Amino acid sequence: MIKAVGAGVVASGLSTPAAGASRAAETDVLMVVEKSGHAVSFYDTASGKRQGTVRLPDYPHEMVVDSRRRYAYVGHYGVRMSSTVGEGGAAVFVIDLAERSLARTIDTRPFNRIHGMGIDAHDRLYALSEEKAVLLGFDAPSTDRAPTRAVPTHGVKTHLFSLSRDGERAYVTGLLSHTVSLVRPHDAAVPPVLATPGQLPESSCLSRDERTLFVGARKSSSLVALDARTMKVRRSRKTGGDPLRVYPLDDERLLVTDIVAKSLTTWSTDLRPLRSLRLDGTPSAVSFHPVRPLAYVSLLDTNRVAVVDLDRFAVVGGFATQLEPDASVLLPGRS
Repeated sequence: MIKAVGAGVVASGLSTPAAGASRAAETDVLMVVEKSGHAVSFYDTASGKRQGTVRLPDYPHEMVVDSRRRYAYVGHYGVRMSSTVGEGGAAVFVIDLAERSLARTIDTRPFNRIHGMGIDAHDRLYALSEEKAVLLGFDAPSTDRAPTRAVPTHGVKTHLFSLSRDGERAYVTGLLSHTVSLVRPHDAAVPPVLATPGQLPESSCLSRDERTLFVGARKSSSLVALDARTMKVRRSRKTGGDPLRVYPLDDERLLVTDIVAKSLTTWSTDLRPLRSLRLDGTPSAVSFHPVRPLAYVSLLDTNRVAVVDLDRFAVVGGFATQLEPDASVLLPGRS
């Protein structure tokens, strides 16, 4: 296990054998960031068997994968939770998905506590510094050695963001400023447009047509819809819990994880609750199968991934992980 390292320090990527990555490609594989396991691991979704692990410096958090499924990019947050005091990490880890190993580390100093991650349709990478409230850009992340651009967000304790497909708009949540900032990642001369959707906004998502931004305001126990261009609040609805993550399911539905109720709930895009499912653990991040109605839900406190059939809205499987599974990406098999 690699112990904690200072901001920007590069650590070797120790990994277990890939167990035949080419054979693994025949089946669906879930790639999971294990925050307190200080690793990224690969799981066969059919058997639940862990196929390999890439060890990382302490507390990696968010992750994205490029369109070719060639590289994954993991932010080095460097502390366990947003409430944890500390400098945290200042790096982006580049994971080679064919080799299942740490290919290299991009040093982001002085931008630290790298948390939110995004990638656009052009495979340009974006990483958010929570401490500096700056959104970093990497135009060629597979080869970049440092950020190629940076824009201020005007929020405080900026944690996550949603990104338009073309990468021209980013919506950044500020946990302490209680704001969402619309910023232009490729034009820092354009001032951010801020909105206050409620207390402790953390997660957000764009509607499929990218006209509406949906935000989970955790302390306000609210799901909020904003005009994605003007940032004006269109409607708000109390959820009765703690809406941690918000995802678009289709043109008419959203999926929300609630860490107080330990539940998944589907909502209509006009903010009507539709169905709710109680889980046996605290749900965090969710990944979706590209063609089957399946969701893979990370359960932080039970160290498991629950497999949920979205048509039946029922848990139909699951498997154990290492400590604190969080962000994940499904790597579909060839068959």
